[in-house]
Amino acid sequence: MSAFKRRTTSKQPPPPIGTRPSPGSPATTITSTGIPSLDDILGGGLPLSCSLLVLAPDAHSAYGELVLKYFASQGLACGQRICVVDARPDAFLSECMWMPGSSGAASAQSNSPTPAPPTAAEDEEDEKASEHDTKIKIAWRYEQMKQFQTTVQSPDQSADDYCRRFDLTSRVPESTINSALSEGRYLDVRPDESSFSEDESSCRRVLRRVAEILAKAESDSPSASALATHAIVTRICIPALGSYEWGDLSPQDVCYFLRSLRALLRRHPRACAAMSVSPHLCQETYGGPGWVQKLGWLTDASITLAAFTANPSLSAMFSSHHGLVHIHSLPAPHTLLPPSDKFSTLRGLTSSGENNLAFKCMRKRLIFETLHLDVEGGVSERRTTPSSSAFAMEAGTGHDHDHLHQPSTIPLPGGASVAAVQVQLEQVHMAPSVPESQPDLPPAKPESAFKKAKVKKKVAFTSERPDLYDF
Repeated sequence: MSAFKRRTTSKQPPPPIGTRPSPGSPATTITSTGIPSLDDILGGGLPLSCSLLVLAPDAHSAYGELVLKYFASQGLACGQRICVVDARPDAFLSECMWMPGSSGAASAQSNSPTPAPPTAAEDEEDEKASEHDTKIKIAWRYEQMKQFQTTVQSPDQSADDYCRRFDLTSRVPESTINSALSEGRYLDVRPDESSFSEDESSCRRVLRRVAEILAKAESDSPSASALATHAIVTRICIPALGSYEWGDLSPQDVCYFLRSLRALLRRHPRACAAMSVSPHLCQETYGGPGWVQKLGWLTDASITLAAFTANPSLSAMFSSHHGLVHIHSLPAPHTLLPPSDKFSTLRGLTSSGENNLAFKCMRKRLIFETLHLDVEGGVSERRTTPSSSAFAMEAGTGHDHDHLHQPSTIPLPGGASVAAVQVQLEQVHMAPSVPESQPDLPPAKPESAFKKAKVKKKVAFTSERPDLYDF
């Protein structure tokens, strides 16, 4: 009988509901943000004990708050605990999106329990933006080729509970919110709550209240011998950090809050946080040079959603996108490098280089994808006028100078002045060379009808004296 015995791994309990092991490190547990493309950028999802910061500097849009609504809806759909830190948490949670076709889902256009039927134009838009394979209407021999993909595929709602598929036209049912409230899975923290001490700043009050919630959730969790599926992950959602409800915050207060929240999450392995700050906190003028990079260092993951709302040239050039995505930091727990560098499809670091990323908000969903230019001329018709990209490029660049500007004078000390001269180089046009094998060309026409053509001169040499010649 052989003395060797096969080494087998000990049976590990399944991860908590709504989570899965990280592809980069089995010791790391990740959870979904509710957006499949954002999960891909983060390396599969947001790791537990980590924080995510979404910056949206455009004051005329609310893309940062939209990402936080996806984060909260995913927690409610998976049965996780939600802690909303906002002055109006009930209004924020009631505006969150929900799964399409689910029982009790409220429509965004009406109070009816069933969503309103989409129009033909909306169906056509969603069909063009979907990732399902469609036939390429270029030539029959190209039908078997793989279609160009700009984003990751959305999960199947019936097959995967890790990331649900939400519809922006549907709202979370009120019964779901009431059920989560009665079961203790919905908690709220108000920064302007009067029960707090007036001498304490809003950042310290919120941190103290969040620490109490996490400590209570840790004490209510089952023991290590119980199944891990009974453990509930706590999601901390902060939609508007630094708004007027938080009071007058200084850059030092914001840095203290982000660093303290990050240290607090490290002590609780079943908690994560996602937050978005007010638009005025996303500017370099608020915290000085390097402020945005400093915010990325104080959080585990930080991205900026730079919308095209304030730049008409970029809106005309990239008409199919609503803004650019800038990555400042990515989560890397238990590893030296972020798992996103190896497992992210959208970033593309495993191939040639990192891709430029953009986002667009359609009628039913928010998508992060690779930045690409539109097809010039459309798909089924030829272009007879310049494209919008050409007008945008002309607007961004100046006009060509075909003239010299008037010289200006430069004042000097003492009342004297020197003329500023602008020099323009002459453009020399080279005539095309004529090959030797080309036959003789006919004589050129006279430049003017009144100018008489010159007669060719003849030269005669004398045989006696070759050095002399006569015309």
